Amino acid sequence: MKETVLEILKGVRSDVDFAGTDKKLIDDNVLESLDIVAIVGEFNDEFDIEISVEDLTPENFNSVDAMVELIKNAQA
Repeated sequence: MKETVLEILKGVRSDVDFAGTDKKLIDDNVLESLDIVAIVGEFNDEFDIEISVEDLTPENFNSVDAMVELIKNAQA
């Protein structure tokens, strides 16, 4: 699943090395709001989930691992 998340992120922002960064993707302004909208749409389609507005918090998008957890929780 993590590899798929990385592929989606690279598709949205090919200029960022998501696998090699230790930055907080939201707090350090790596991702912008429009990026998040695109990412959520891709996650919803790829994993057949529905990420709710309540889930759109910086904590859920600050790292690849946090996004993987968000998807796992949405699948449960």
